[in-house]
Amino acid sequence: MSQSAPVYVSLEFTPNPNTLKYSVNRQLLKTRTTANFGRKEDADANSPLAAKLFAIPGIRGVMIGKDFVTVTKTEDGDWDVVHKSTSQTLEDHLTKDETVVNEDQMAAEAHAKAASGATAGIETKIKEILDQEIRPAVAMDGGDITFDRFEDGIVYLHMQGSCAGCPSSTATLKDGIETRLRDAIPEVTEVVSV
Repeated sequence: MSQSAPVYVSLEFTPNPNTLKYSVNRQLLKTRTTANFGRKEDADANSPLAAKLFAIPGIRGVMIGKDFVTVTKTEDGDWDVVHKSTSQTLEDHLTKDETVVNEDQMAAEAHAKAASGATAGIETKIKEILDQEIRPAVAMDGGDITFDRFEDGIVYLHMQGSCAGCPSSTATLKDGIETRLRDAIPEVTEVVSV
């Protein structure tokens, strides 16, 4: 879609009652599949758009996908305020064609972190299954699942966007992801959320 066309923002509900997904008619990320911000400080350093969203009272999490943004509200956040302000912020930011995420900076930070420890073959297999099979499926509901570590047979994952705190996330972890990883990788005994 041409960046000069009007910006359209459409609301989608997710399985998580504290999370809403906003689809947009713009490509928000060029090199990443998602960018997740659980703290305002991370957003301030890496995403001008997420930083603006964190300024809205009641927002505690922001995840940016290829063509959507997922916001998670605090327990006492007011959906009327969060929704109206989020829609307006997205439309204003994208209409001005401002930077969404500093992807080069985030890639450099991730590369430095990965270089500090060698990735084992099992971790590579886990990441491949997550990236190719699981993450695209949960992204449709405005969520993401990222790898944290593999230790003593246990895979530790971060539930993000609509997946974080979702009532069905335990079923997704145990019935879906754990079953798939255990079938493919005998060394995996359990999958847990961190």
